[in-house]
Amino acid sequence: MPVPTVLDDATPPALRPVLAPLPPLTEAGDRLLSAASELFYDRGVRAVGVDLIADTAGTTKKTLYDRFGSKDALVALYLLRRAHRWREHLAAQLSEGGRHPVLTVFTALETWMGTQHRGCAFVNVYAELGGGPGAQDHPAVAVVRSEKAWMRALFDDLTGEVERGGRVHLVYEGALVLRTAGGDPDAIAAGRDAAAALLAGRSDPPQRLSPA
Repeated sequence: MPVPTVLDDATPPALRPVLAPLPPLTEAGDRLLSAASELFYDRGVRAVGVDLIADTAGTTKKTLYDRFGSKDALVALYLLRRAHRWREHLAAQLSEGGRHPVLTVFTALETWMGTQHRGCAFVNVYAELGGGPGAQDHPAVAVVRSEKAWMRALFDDLTGEVERGGRVHLVYEGALVLRTAGGDPDAIAAGRDAAAALLAGRSDPPQRLSPA
Protein backbone atom coordinates (compact mmCIF):
# COMPACT_ATOMS: atom_id res chain seq x y z
CA MET A 1 0.00 0.00 0.00
CA PRO A 2 1.52 3.39 -0.99
CA VAL A 3 2.63 5.61 1.87
CA PRO A 4 0.06 8.38 2.46
CA THR A 5 0.94 11.93 1.50
CA VAL A 6 -2.23 13.60 2.77
CA LEU A 7 -4.15 13.27 6.02
CA ASP A 8 -7.44 11.37 5.92
CA ASP A 9 -9.43 8.97 8.09
CA ALA A 10 -7.28 6.01 7.00
CA THR A 11 -3.94 7.62 7.91
CA PRO A 12 -2.08 5.53 10.53
CA PRO A 13 -1.72 7.31 13.90
CA ALA A 14 2.09 7.37 13.70
CA LEU A 15 1.96 9.41 10.50
CA ARG A 16 -0.81 11.83 11.39
CA PRO A 17 1.26 14.60 13.06
CA VAL A 18 3.52 15.13 10.04
CA LEU A 19 0.67 14.96 7.52
CA ALA A 20 -1.52 17.53 9.26
CA PRO A 21 -2.47 20.38 6.91
CA LEU A 22 -0.74 23.68 7.34
CA PRO A 23 -2.99 26.33 8.90
CA PRO A 24 -3.89 29.47 6.95
CA LEU A 25 -1.63 32.36 7.91
CA THR A 26 -1.99 36.10 7.76
CA GLU A 27 0.79 38.09 6.12
CA ALA A 28 2.25 38.85 9.54
CA GLY A 29 1.93 35.20 10.55
CA ASP A 30 3.79 34.09 7.45
CA ARG A 31 6.58 36.57 8.19
CA LEU A 32 6.83 35.27 11.74
CA LEU A 33 6.96 31.64 10.65
CA SER A 34 9.56 32.39 7.98
CA ALA A 35 11.72 34.32 10.42
CA ALA A 36 11.37 31.64 13.08
CA SER A 37 12.19 28.88 10.59
CA GLU A 38 15.44 30.53 9.53
CA LEU A 39 16.46 31.36 13.09
CA PHE A 40 15.55 27.95 14.52
CA TYR A 41 17.52 26.15 11.83
CA ASP A 42 20.59 28.40 11.98
CA ARG A 43 20.81 28.90 15.76
CA GLY A 44 18.72 26.19 17.40
CA VAL A 45 15.35 26.46 19.09
CA ARG A 46 16.70 27.00 22.62
CA ALA A 47 18.90 29.93 21.58
CA VAL A 48 16.11 31.82 19.81
CA GLY A 49 13.59 33.78 21.85
CA VAL A 50 10.26 35.24 20.84
CA ASP A 51 11.65 38.78 21.01
CA LEU A 52 14.22 38.01 18.34
CA ILE A 53 11.64 36.28 16.15
CA ALA A 54 9.24 39.21 16.40
CA ASP A 55 11.98 41.77 15.74
CA THR A 56 13.25 39.84 12.71
CA ALA A 57 9.73 39.55 11.32
CA GLY A 58 8.96 43.21 11.99
CA THR A 59 6.06 42.41 14.32
CA THR A 60 5.42 42.33 18.05
CA LYS A 61 5.47 39.53 20.59
CA LYS A 62 1.73 40.02 21.01
CA THR A 63 1.24 39.29 17.31
CA LEU A 64 3.32 36.13 17.64
CA TYR A 65 1.27 34.87 20.57
CA ASP A 66 -1.99 35.90 18.91
CA ARG A 67 -1.10 33.92 15.75
CA PHE A 68 0.58 30.85 17.25
CA GLY A 69 -0.25 30.71 20.95
CA SER A 70 3.25 29.79 22.13
CA LYS A 71 6.84 29.38 21.02
CA ASP A 72 6.43 25.60 21.36
CA ALA A 73 3.59 25.64 18.83
CA LEU A 74 5.72 27.75 16.50
CA VAL A 75 8.58 25.23 16.69
CA ALA A 76 6.18 22.42 15.78
CA LEU A 77 4.78 24.42 12.88
CA TYR A 78 8.30 25.19 11.64
CA LEU A 79 8.94 21.46 11.37
CA LEU A 80 5.54 20.72 9.89
CA ARG A 81 6.01 23.26 7.11
CA ARG A 82 9.50 21.92 6.44
CA ALA A 83 8.08 18.40 6.16
CA HIS A 84 5.44 19.54 3.70
CA ARG A 85 8.06 21.26 1.55
CA TRP A 86 10.34 18.21 1.66
CA ARG A 87 7.52 15.94 0.49
CA GLU A 88 6.72 18.33 -2.37
CA HIS A 89 10.39 18.39 -3.39
CA LEU A 90 10.63 14.62 -3.14
CA ALA A 91 7.42 13.97 -5.07
CA ALA A 92 8.62 16.21 -7.90
CA GLN A 93 11.88 14.26 -8.09
CA LEU A 94 10.13 10.89 -7.99
CA SER A 95 7.66 11.88 -10.70
CA GLU A 96 10.54 12.20 -13.19
CA GLY A 97 11.21 8.44 -13.04
CA GLY A 98 14.26 7.04 -14.83
CA ARG A 99 15.99 5.19 -12.01
CA HIS A 100 14.97 3.11 -9.03
CA PRO A 101 12.87 5.41 -6.83
CA VAL A 102 14.87 4.52 -3.70
CA LEU A 103 17.98 5.95 -5.34
CA THR A 104 16.00 9.01 -6.40
CA VAL A 105 15.23 9.68 -2.73
CA PHE A 106 18.96 9.99 -2.04
CA THR A 107 19.41 12.30 -5.03
CA ALA A 108 16.47 14.39 -3.85
CA LEU A 109 18.12 14.62 -0.43
CA GLU A 110 21.33 15.90 -2.03
CA THR A 111 19.53 18.66 -3.89
CA TRP A 112 17.34 19.47 -0.87
CA MET A 113 20.29 19.86 1.49
CA GLY A 114 22.27 21.99 -0.96
CA THR A 115 24.39 24.30 1.17
CA GLN A 116 22.39 23.75 4.37
CA HIS A 117 25.10 23.38 6.97
CA ARG A 118 23.21 22.05 9.99
CA GLY A 119 21.83 18.82 8.61
CA CYS A 120 18.44 17.41 9.52
CA ALA A 121 16.20 19.97 11.19
CA PHE A 122 14.17 17.19 12.84
CA VAL A 123 17.24 15.57 14.40
CA ASN A 124 18.46 18.96 15.56
CA VAL A 125 15.20 19.83 17.29
CA TYR A 126 14.97 16.42 18.93
CA ALA A 127 18.56 16.74 20.16
CA GLU A 128 17.57 19.95 21.91
CA LEU A 129 14.18 18.87 23.23
CA GLY A 130 13.99 15.10 23.27
CA GLY A 131 15.81 14.27 26.48
CA GLY A 132 14.66 16.93 28.89
CA PRO A 133 11.97 16.64 31.57
CA GLY A 134 8.54 16.54 29.97
CA ALA A 135 10.08 16.86 26.51
CA GLN A 136 7.96 14.06 25.07
CA ASP A 137 4.94 16.31 25.59
CA HIS A 138 6.45 19.07 23.43
CA PRO A 139 4.34 19.34 20.24
CA ALA A 140 7.47 19.34 18.05
CA VAL A 141 8.56 15.91 19.28
CA ALA A 142 5.44 14.30 17.82
CA VAL A 143 6.23 15.89 14.44
CA VAL A 144 9.85 14.69 14.61
CA ARG A 145 8.88 11.11 15.36
CA SER A 146 6.14 11.18 12.74
CA GLU A 147 8.52 12.46 10.05
CA LYS A 148 10.95 9.62 10.76
CA ALA A 149 8.06 7.13 10.70
CA TRP A 150 6.93 8.56 7.35
CA MET A 151 10.38 8.12 5.84
CA ARG A 152 10.50 4.53 7.09
CA ALA A 153 7.05 3.88 5.59
CA LEU A 154 8.24 5.42 2.32
CA PHE A 155 11.21 3.08 2.08
CA ASP A 156 9.04 0.09 2.99
CA ASP A 157 6.74 1.08 0.13
CA LEU A 158 9.48 1.80 -2.41
CA THR A 159 11.36 -1.41 -1.71
CA GLY A 160 8.25 -3.52 -1.32
CA GLU A 161 9.78 -5.22 1.74
CA VAL A 162 9.67 -4.21 5.39
CA GLU A 163 13.09 -5.68 6.19
CA ARG A 164 14.80 -4.12 3.18
CA GLY A 165 12.96 -0.85 3.74
CA GLY A 166 14.28 -0.70 7.30
CA ARG A 167 17.84 -1.24 6.15
CA VAL A 168 17.62 1.44 3.49
CA HIS A 169 16.13 3.82 6.05
CA LEU A 170 19.07 3.22 8.37
CA VAL A 171 21.46 3.99 5.51
CA TYR A 172 19.50 7.15 4.65
CA GLU A 173 19.48 8.52 8.19
CA GLY A 174 23.14 7.63 8.71
CA ALA A 175 24.16 9.36 5.49
CA LEU A 176 22.30 12.50 6.54
CA VAL A 177 24.07 12.62 9.91
CA LEU A 178 27.51 11.84 8.46
CA ARG A 179 27.16 14.62 5.90
CA THR A 180 27.09 17.20 8.67
CA ALA A 181 28.17 15.81 12.05
CA GLY A 182 30.67 13.52 10.34
CA GLY A 183 31.98 16.25 8.07
CA ASP A 184 31.70 14.03 4.99
CA PRO A 185 30.36 15.95 1.96
CA ASP A 186 30.09 12.71 -0.03
CA ALA A 187 28.06 10.82 2.59
CA ILE A 188 24.75 11.03 0.74
CA ALA A 189 26.31 9.78 -2.51
CA ALA A 190 27.92 6.95 -0.55
CA GLY A 191 24.55 6.21 1.04
CA ARG A 192 22.97 6.01 -2.41
CA ASP A 193 25.63 3.49 -3.45
CA ALA A 194 24.97 1.46 -0.30
CA ALA A 195 21.23 1.54 -1.01
CA ALA A 196 21.91 0.36 -4.57
CA ALA A 197 23.84 -2.58 -3.15
CA LEU A 198 20.88 -3.46 -0.94
CA LEU A 199 18.59 -3.35 -3.96
CA ALA A 200 20.87 -5.38 -6.23
CA GLY A 201 19.19 -8.31 -7.88
CA ARG A 202 15.62 -7.06 -7.49
CA SER A 203 13.78 -7.31 -10.81
CA ASP A 204 10.39 -5.79 -9.99
CA PRO A 205 10.78 -2.11 -9.06
CA PRO A 206 7.99 -0.98 -6.72
CA GLN A 207 5.38 1.68 -7.35
CA ARG A 208 6.63 5.26 -7.29
CA LEU A 209 5.25 7.85 -4.93
CA SER A 210 2.84 10.19 -6.67
CA PRO A 211 2.94 13.93 -5.89
CA ALA A 212 0.43 14.92 -3.22
